[in-house]
Formats: sequence, structure tokens, C-alpha cells
Amino acid sequence: MTTPNTSTKPEQSLAEQLGFHETFEWVYDNTETAIYAHTVYYEVPLIDYSQYITEDPKPVDNLFSEKQQRLYIDPLHANLWTERDFLACSNVGIYYDYNTMPVVPDMFLSFDVCMPEEWGKDKKNKCYFLWRMKKPPELVIEIVSNKTGGENTSKFKIYADMGVLYYIIHDPYHELYKEDLNIFRLEGKEYVPYKSEESNYMPEITLGLRLWEGLFEGAKALYVRWCDKVGNVLRTGAEGIAEEETKRKEAERKAQEEAQRAEAEALARQEAERKAQEEAQRAEAEALARQEAERKAQEEALARQEAEEANRILMAKLKELGLIPEELFTKPKQR
Repeated sequence: MTTPNTSTKPEQSLAEQLGFHETFEWVYDNTETAIYAHTVYYEVPLIDYSQYITEDPKPVDNLFSEKQQRLYIDPLHANLWTERDFLACSNVGIYYDYNTMPVVPDMFLSFDVCMPEEWGKDKKNKCYFLWRMKKPPELVIEIVSNKTGGENTSKFKIYADMGVLYYIIHDPYHELYKEDLNIFRLEGKEYVPYKSEESNYMPEITLGLRLWEGLFEGAKALYVRWCDKVGNVLRTGAEGIAEEETKRKEAERKAQEEAQRAEAEALARQEAERKAQEEAQRAEAEALARQEAERKAQEEALARQEAEEANRILMAKLKELGLIPEELFTKPKQR
């Protein structure tokens, strides 16, 4: 039997190489109790993320589900509806256990997490690994396409065990439920149906969900959309652009009408000023005419007075000289 070589020094661990050693530190004591901190360093092997499937080449779903998934995601990124960081994804795997295949919901929403910076390169950033994100999503949505997806059986347990607060089952073809929209909330370790009189408003999410029939990307259908407490839907990016364009055109129309109104008022003021000026000129001309008539009348009256005075003087002189008979100065008697 070979005797082991005890003179060989055992290989140091990484913690020892880095100078990390088990320590005891006295923190507090009184007459009866002492408190100390015990620091221990453990080495654990890194997870080999190459073993995890992060992409699946198989087709994922039907045309309606594909559109509905985008309608779930688009408005969340097109509106300022929360101040918290969030991650909203469709058909992204959630690994909730090291040795279990992921669950792939049609949509999930997780708060206080961000898209990893190297999300396109490193495989550990390509899926939602629960142990890396350190929390489950707050909300998960499954769109039912058939009766074999486990939306109301196995996935109930998976999402409940994971700790997802809201589980929404959207059943557009009524494969499992009579209603299109079925919302469940985690109470303890089980999901219970959730209803709210305020458009299915979920306070922890600060949004609600409602049925909405309309046109999305050229396809008319009965969709499920995010909404506020009173049922106003969150706009998609395209709807926001169209609404802003409508507002812009309306603002331009109002501005043009205002400019035309201002121009008409300016023309009216100019016309009024022109008429007022003409009226002033006419009044001035009439005043000048009156002054001229008065001047002429005064001149004529003065001329008559001067003529009468001259005639009186002449007649008096002639009378004095006896050249004019007295009777010429006598007024004729009235008959």
C-alpha cells in the first residue's frame, strides 16, 4: 500500500490565493451575551450556460398570437406610464431552475430589471435566468392556441411556484374558458380569479387590461390591450405618431385660420381707416367750403355796405349841391 506523500503542500484554493480566510470578529458584548461575526468564503463552480437552450428554430405561434404579442409589448415602450425600469418580452425563455427546461410565455413583464448590456453576445444574457435577475416577473401572459398547452394546468403551478403575481390567460378561441380575458392573482401559493371594476386595474402594475375591437397593423380583431383605470388604452407607437400628426395638422389648420382671421381683421381695419380718412377729408373739404362761403358772404356783405355807404355819401353830396330833387329822397307811399 502506497503511503501518501505528506510533505507535498496541498494546492491552495482560489479564496486562499486571493487572501480570503475564515475570520471571527467581535462585534458587541454585555454582562450576559457576546456577539461576533463569522465570515466564511465558499467557492462554487460557475454555471456552464452553453448547456441552456436560448433559441428555438421551431415556429412559435399563429398569426393572431403574433400580432397580439406585439400589441402587448409595443405600447409599453411607446408611452411614459411608469418611472420604474422594466423588461417586457415576448417568447423569451424563463429559466426558473438550474436543471429544468424553461417556460416560454407569450409575454412577461418584470419591474426593476434592465436589458443586459451584452445581451446579444453572452449566452447568459439571452434568456431570463431567475437566479441572475434575482426576482420573478410580476406578470405573465399566455395566449391559448389549443387545449394542449397546459395554460390552465402545469403552467399554473410553474408560475405560482416561481412567484409571478399576475397570471393572465388570453383565450381568443375559447379553448379553455368562456371568456377571452382571464386574470389570476397569486394569493399565498395559489392563483385566484382577479376582477376589478376599474378596467381590471392591477395596482402593482399601475395598468389594467381590457378587450378592444379595432384595427391593428391592418388587421381587425378583438384584441386585449393595456389601459388606465378608466379604460383609456395605451397608444401604440404608430397610433402615437398618427395622433401627433393629426394634432400637428389641426394646429396648422387653426394657425392658418387664425392668420386668415388676423389678415381679414387687418384688411377691415385698413378699410375702416381708409373710410375714416375719406370721411375726415370730406369733412375737412366741407369745412373749407363753408369757410370759403362764409368768407365770400362776408366779402359780399362788406362790399354791399361799402357800396351803400358810397351811394349815401354821393346822394348826400348831390343833395347838398341841389343837383337832385328832394322827392328822390322821399320814400314812396305804400298803396
